[in-house]
Amino acid sequence: MTDSSFTPQSPALVLGGSRGMGAAIVRRLAAEGRPVAFTYAASPGPAAALAAEVEAAGGTALPLQADSADAQAVREAIEAAVDRFGKLGVLVVNAGVLKAGTIDQFPLADFDHMLAVNVRGVFAALHHAAPHLADGGRVIVIGSNTAGHIGTPGSSVYAMTKAAVAQLARGAALDLAPRRITVNTIQPGPIATDMTADLMDYIAPRLPLGRIGEAGEVAGLAAWLAGPDAGYVTGAALTIDGGWSV
Repeated sequence: MTDSSFTPQSPALVLGGSRGMGAAIVRRLAAEGRPVAFTYAASPGPAAALAAEVEAAGGTALPLQADSADAQAVREAIEAAVDRFGKLGVLVVNAGVLKAGTIDQFPLADFDHMLAVNVRGVFAALHHAAPHLADGGRVIVIGSNTAGHIGTPGSSVYAMTKAAVAQLARGAALDLAPRRITVNTIQPGPIATDMTADLMDYIAPRLPLGRIGEAGEVAGLAAWLAGPDAGYVTGAALTIDGGWSV
């Protein structure tokens, strides 16, 4: 049972949607008939190209500039998406940064930036979007399998931020449950994106399935969580990592 204000074509907003997994999610949601707004941090070229690609395929896409480290910019992007498309049926919070370094070498400035984007940015997105979500809607937070399984040296700060996000999403699931809004976390492992390109040669031989994941596979899981069949799934952290954390 879903709320009548939520439909498979309800508008979506993807924060951090101009490249990698975010772009794949934008394409998938748009292909399913949703108007999709998405944010980019600093590079308008790739964002414009993605919007043009979606439009050429018959979809609707709205690129919005917003650095997720800036809570005011996040709020303004949410309001711009709502002004254009109306109440949101789907919110995907994908924006994140990955900086590696051992605990004795990790710069404090990088620590603060990762907290600002990966944790504070997620909170700002949930906080500011909640009043604009349709009852019965979907919230999907893109976390990481490092929330429960670090796996490699130099990942302590990144893993800490993703563990915090997983708990934040669980709590938000309870907070928004009275409105029948589901909140779930997708926790990808090694996925072929530009952010993780330098790690692939090290990780690929260690994956039980013997290959790197594709961004489209994460998008497929996000599309299912965004759809009517996932209305009874909330507070879940769904791992998609080729068996890396088994």
